[in-house]
Amino acid sequence: QVHLVESGGELVQAGDSLRLSCAASGRTFRSNPMAWFRQAPGKGREFVASISWSGEYTFYVDFAEGRFTISRDNGKNTVYLQMNNQKPDDTAVYYCAADSSTVNEPVYAGSASPYDYDHWGPGTPVTVSS
Repeated sequence: QVHLVESGGELVQAGDSLRLSCAASGRTFRSNPMAWFRQAPGKGREFVASISWSGEYTFYVDFAEGRFTISRDNGKNTVYLQMNNQKPDDTAVYYCAADSSTVNEPVYAGSASPYDYDHWGPGTPVTVSS
């Protein structure tokens, strides 16, 4: 059975940094683009960042550009989200996702649409206090 499991979410202060991890088990996603999404209380799920299978190409939503960094270690089958200068608006449950239908695309950083991802983790909560 395939699992994606996020970790690293916690309560932090505004301005702090936090790194989230997403580990895959049951199969490898090293040939597939992956992404992070988030869902704040009372809001829909929104795209944060995505990364190509190689890690060479990344794509960020405006609020993440310059503050968040997505990366991956294919040897560990893990994707990371480094979040710096956290703001209260970053409070949300963060989900990682994998697009298993896209394989080894050379220049493709992933999609911002949740419908393009077919594997999801249960999420890890991040709370940023002011």
